[in-house]
Amino acid sequence: MARIVLAMSGGVDSSVAAHLLLDAGHDVVGVFMRHSDESSAVCKVDDQAASTSLPVLGGMASGRADHKQGCCTASDAADARRVATKMDIPFYALDLTDDFRRIVDYFVDDYLTGRTPNPCVRCNQWIKFGRLFDYADGIDAEFVATGHYARMEKAAGVNQLHRGLDSNKDQSYALFGIRRDRLDRMLLPVGGFEKPRIREIAEGLGLGVAGKKDSQEICFVTQGHHSDFVRARDPKRSANTDGEIVTTEGKVVGRHAGYEAFTVGQRKKLGVAMGEPYFVVRIEPDTRRVVIGRKESLERDGLTAGEANWLVDVGDVPQQVSVQIRYNGSPKPGTISIDPDSPDRFAVRFDQPELAVAPGQAAVVYDGTRVIGGGWIE
Repeated sequence: MARIVLAMSGGVDSSVAAHLLLDAGHDVVGVFMRHSDESSAVCKVDDQAASTSLPVLGGMASGRADHKQGCCTASDAADARRVATKMDIPFYALDLTDDFRRIVDYFVDDYLTGRTPNPCVRCNQWIKFGRLFDYADGIDAEFVATGHYARMEKAAGVNQLHRGLDSNKDQSYALFGIRRDRLDRMLLPVGGFEKPRIREIAEGLGLGVAGKKDSQEICFVTQGHHSDFVRARDPKRSANTDGEIVTTEGKVVGRHAGYEAFTVGQRKKLGVAMGEPYFVVRIEPDTRRVVIGRKESLERDGLTAGEANWLVDVGDVPQQVSVQIRYNGSPKPGTISIDPDSPDRFAVRFDQPELAVAPGQAAVVYDGTRVIGGGWIE
């Protein structure tokens, strides 16, 4: 039996994770992370909670009616509290708004430099498996757990991060940035189940969240297009991002109101009619051009990445690996080479050309089902 801090989002996965941990005999402390300064305040500060260095929050306020299906609304916090009450476990909400501003600033800056950010991966790296460990340390908890669809497996005495059993729901891609020394303290209770089974368990327990939809939106972009959020957040920089839409052959075919509205691989809402499918091939912040082309123009033989985080010794990374370059993608085979003078950088050459390699996205490296590291596409 161990004391475990469980991140509770109010969704079915973390709710069933609480049940599984309790069923295994653990002492579970539920934590809801309020981290969007764009959404309504869901709690008030509880001055009685002096056992941790992080602000602990109390009662709930009403949520925003216009909020998309995110993961940190007031209704989500209320759902998490109801589940915790039903299971008779302690429940706290942490105010991580200040920490989360770093995520928002990164998101805006990446779009304004022509990159495609991945705030959910950064959130796991910096907040969920970053600051949450600070809270765990503050209450002498041995482990931190979440409802992610990934698995922790031990081989030769070493804890390894692996893909979830349900390939349609696998979330291991989003966890590559976790510090290696924290793997020994991670628990992922639902990773060995398929999603329909998790919903069945929740239904059988009467948790009231069995049919709740999975969060799919960027939690702090509460309405409209992400480019609207970027422009509102940094109006000075985004005032000078309009420019030409050109083909890969250099032909000007239209104009756009701001390149922050585009991502590599995008097909819809290009603002021009080409008579056949065209895609965003490249974004040029220096010239403010958005370059479009046919699907074959998206093919790339490889990529380079920086800010690498390795979950194994660099010398143990095999040459032949699989690399996943987007959250909803799948790992593709290729050859990796790591810069010996700077192991936080690596290059990948795919066995077959890959489509829409987008700067700013994560390139996550697998050896079979095991996550061995990754970095950010340059």
